[in-house]
Amino acid sequence: MKGIILAAIAFTVFSAGVVADGKGTGSMRSHDENGKYTAERADTSANRNDANKKMRYRGFLGGMMLHTGYVCSDDLTITSLSGTNTKLKVGGAPFGIGGAIRFMFGKHLRIGAEGYVSTLKYGRHGNSHAETGWGGILADYVWDCGKCNIFIGGTAGGGSQTNTTILSEIKDDYVAEQDISYRKYNFIAIAPFAGIEYAISRKINIVLKADWLLNVSNPQDDFVTGPRLYIGFMFGHAH
Repeated sequence: MKGIILAAIAFTVFSAGVVADGKGTGSMRSHDENGKYTAERADTSANRNDANKKMRYRGFLGGMMLHTGYVCSDDLTITSLSGTNTKLKVGGAPFGIGGAIRFMFGKHLRIGAEGYVSTLKYGRHGNSHAETGWGGILADYVWDCGKCNIFIGGTAGGGSQTNTTILSEIKDDYVAEQDISYRKYNFIAIAPFAGIEYAISRKINIVLKADWLLNVSNPQDDFVTGPRLYIGFMFGHAH
C-alpha cells in the first residue's frame, strides 16, 4: 500500500512538473509571438510613416507665362459663295498668355492645372486669325538640380479653336463682306511638355517651357498645332 501511495505521489509530482513545463513553454511562445507581432506592427507603422513622408504636401507654385513658337495646319480648301476655291495652309508664329498652378507632393510629383489662349494671324489680307484656347489638369515629374528644376509632364483637358479666314481685302465701310470663312469647334486636348525653372529667390522662379498641343477627339484640317515656347514667372511657397 505504501508503495502504491509513493508511486501515486511520484506520478502526481511528475505530472505537475510536465504541466508546469508546458505552461512555461506556452508562456515563452506567447511572449515571442507578441514580441514578433509588436515588431511587425512597428515595422509596418514605420513603413507607412516613410510613405507618408515621401508623398507629403510640400507647398505650391503658380504664375503667368507668355508664349510664341511655330504652329501650322494641314492643307485645306475654302470655297467662297461665288464658288471659287482657295487652297491655303495656316501657319506662323502665335502669341498668347496663360497661367498654371502646381501643388507639390513628395520629392518629385506635382499636380495642378493650367490654361492658355493663343492667337495666330495669317493670310495675305492681314486680318485672318486662328484663336486657340485650352486648359486642364496637369501632372509633372521634377528633378531638383540645385537652383534649377527640370520637369517633364503633360496636361489633359479640353479646348476650342476659332478660325476666321478672310479671302479678300476688307474695306473700311458698312458693307457686309462675303469672302469670309468662320469656323469654331471644341476638342479634347492633350499637351505633353518639358521645361526648366531657375530660382531667383526662395519664392520666385523664372520658367522656360515647351509643349505640343494635340487635338485627340475632333481632328480638323484647319487645326493649328506645333511647338510652343513659354517664358514667365512662378511664385510659391515650399517647405
